[in-house]
Amino acid sequence: MFIPLHDGVPLRYMRAPYVTHVLIALCVLLYLLLTLRESETGQIAIAAGFGLIPSVLFGTAQLPPELLQAPAWLTPLSNVFLHLGFAHLIGNMLFLFVFGDNVEDAMGHARFLLFFCLCGLGGSLAHALINPASEQPLIGASGAISGVIAAYLMLYPRVRIWGLAFNWIPLRITALYAIIAWVLFQLVQALLDPDGHVGWWAHLGGLATGVALTPVFIHRQARLFGRPARG
Repeated sequence: MFIPLHDGVPLRYMRAPYVTHVLIALCVLLYLLLTLRESETGQIAIAAGFGLIPSVLFGTAQLPPELLQAPAWLTPLSNVFLHLGFAHLIGNMLFLFVFGDNVEDAMGHARFLLFFCLCGLGGSLAHALINPASEQPLIGASGAISGVIAAYLMLYPRVRIWGLAFNWIPLRITALYAIIAWVLFQLVQALLDPDGHVGWWAHLGGLATGVALTPVFIHRQARLFGRPARG
C-alpha cells in the first residue's frame, strides 16, 4: 500500500529518540534469535507460547503443556515484540523509524514507552474481542505502531513524507492523505477478513487507542493539528 521512508521533521525537545531506537533493536534482535537459532517447529512453539491466542486468553481453550511459554494474561503484551516474517518485521520497523522519533519527541522517553505498550495492548484486546474463539496466535508490533501512526497524524498532519506507493513507486505525499489511505485499507481488509487470519482489528484497535491517549501523553508545548494540546 504505502511504506514511509523519510519525513524530515526535526526533533524539538530531545537530542535523540532513545526509546524508538531500543524498541527497533529489541524487535530485530528477537527476530534474529528466533529465526537463526530456532527450527521451524521451535518458531511455531514460541509463536504459540508468547503470541496472543484469543481462545486461550478467554479460557475456552488450553495450550499443550509443552507449548506453554508465558501466562495467558501476559500474551496481549508479549506478542507485540515478536515477528516471524522478514517482510512483517521490516515493514513495522520502517513505520516505527519514520514516525516514532517525532512522537517520542512530543511525549518524552518514559511516556512514549508506556504509550507504545498501551497501544499494543489496545490492539491485542481489540483483536481478541472481535475473534474470541480464534486459536491462531497473533504476533507483531502492528497494533502498537498503529497507535504511533495515529499520534503522528494528530501532531503533523501537513508534513510531506517520502515513501513507496504500492511498495515500489517513489512518492512524496502529505501525511494526512497517506495515513487516511492506510487507515481505510486496514478497515476494508478487516471487513473482508472476519475470521482474523491477519490482525487487522489489532491495527484498528491500536489506532483507536493512540487517538484516545495522544492528547493525554504529549507535552504541554506540543500542538495537535497546529493547536496547543492543553490550555
